[in-house]
Amino acid sequence: MDFHVWDGIFQGSRSHLLGLYRCAVRQAPEIDFVFFLDGVESLRASYAEFSLPNVTLVRMRHRPGVVRLALQLPWLQWRHRIDLMHVQYRLPPMAVGPCACTIHDVLFESHPQFFEPRFVWQSRLTSRAAVRRAAVLLTVSHFSRAELARIYGIDPLKVGVTFNAVDKARFYPGEDGAATVRALGLEPGRYLLTVGRLEPRKNHLTLLEAYAQLQPAAPPLVIVGQRDFGYAPLFAAIHRHGLEARVRLIENASDADLPALMRNAQLFVYPAFAEGFGMPVLEALASGVPVITSNTTSLPEVAGSAAILVSPVSVEDVTSALKRVLADAALRASLGQAGVIQAAKFNWEGSAAVLLSSMRKFFALTADGHRA
Repeated sequence: MDFHVWDGIFQGSRSHLLGLYRCAVRQAPEIDFVFFLDGVESLRASYAEFSLPNVTLVRMRHRPGVVRLALQLPWLQWRHRIDLMHVQYRLPPMAVGPCACTIHDVLFESHPQFFEPRFVWQSRLTSRAAVRRAAVLLTVSHFSRAELARIYGIDPLKVGVTFNAVDKARFYPGEDGAATVRALGLEPGRYLLTVGRLEPRKNHLTLLEAYAQLQPAAPPLVIVGQRDFGYAPLFAAIHRHGLEARVRLIENASDADLPALMRNAQLFVYPAFAEGFGMPVLEALASGVPVITSNTTSLPEVAGSAAILVSPVSVEDVTSALKRVLADAALRASLGQAGVIQAAKFNWEGSAAVLLSSMRKFFALTADGHRA
C-alpha cells in the first residue's frame, strides 16, 4: 500500500486510507499488508492496528510525487515481492506487478472549468491509463462509480465502492472542544462554518453573496481552508460586501481544531459545485450539526434526507436556506439528530469488507484465506 499520505496533513485521501486499512488489517489476518511511508514510527505509535502480526511498515523516504511514482514504488514493489499494490488516483508508469487503484472522482473530466488546465490534462491521461491497467478498480461513491462507467465506458459492476466514513473518536455530537473554539476567538454554538480548500469548486463566492444578505447581527461566518488556485476573488468579495468584521478565515486549523470547530458550529454550510464524495459534509453530520449542502453530484447521496439541499448556482436558494435554518431552533435540532443517524450509515467496517472482497477475488481466495 502506498501510504505516503500519512506523512502529510489531514485531508480526504489520508482519512480514507487510515479508516479503510485500520479495519481491513483486522478483518483479514490471512493477508499480509505492507505499507510504504516515511513516518513508520509515528503511524505505529498512533494506531495499534499497524502493529498487528500481518502488518509490515516499510520506510519510503518522503520525495516529490513524480519520484515516488516513477522510482520508489516500482523499486519497493519489486524488492518486497508485492503481489498487489494499492495506489490512489494513478498507477506508477513502471509498476512491476498488478495494482489496485482508487479513483476518488473524475470531476476533472465532467467539470474541467474548476481545475487548472495542466491538472486536467495530467489527470485525464493518468486516470484513463489507470482504468485500463488496474487489476482492481475502486471509488468512494455510487455517483463516482457511475461517472467512471459513463466517461470511460466500463462496466460499473467492475468498480468496487469503498465509501468514506468518519473517525468516531474525532467527530461526534456534544460540547467537547468548546475551550478550543474560544481560544480561536469564537463563541461555541454561535458561528456558521464551512470547510474546504480556497478554490473555485468549493463555491465560497455564492456562500459569501448569500451571507451578505443576512442581517448584521447574524452569527459570524468561519471559513476553514488553505489557499489553493483562484482564491483571490474570495477576498475581493469579502471586501466588496464589507464583511471583514463578520467573516473569519482560518487557514491553519490543526487536526485537533477541526473536530472542535465542527462540533460547536451552529450551522455547517457546504454549497460546493461538485464533489466525488464530500467528506466535510459527513463529518458535520456525524458531529450533530445542521447541514446545508448542494443538490448536485455526490452530495445528496452523502446527506440523504438529513440536510437542506440547495442549488449551488442560486444565491437566493442558499440565502433562503440560511435564513430558514437560523430562524428555527427546532429545525436545527431535528437536522442535527437526523445527521447523526445518516452518518452512521457510512462505516469503515463495511468499506473494508468491499476492499477485501475485491482483493480476495483477485487472489482467488475464499473468506477464510483458502484458494477458491
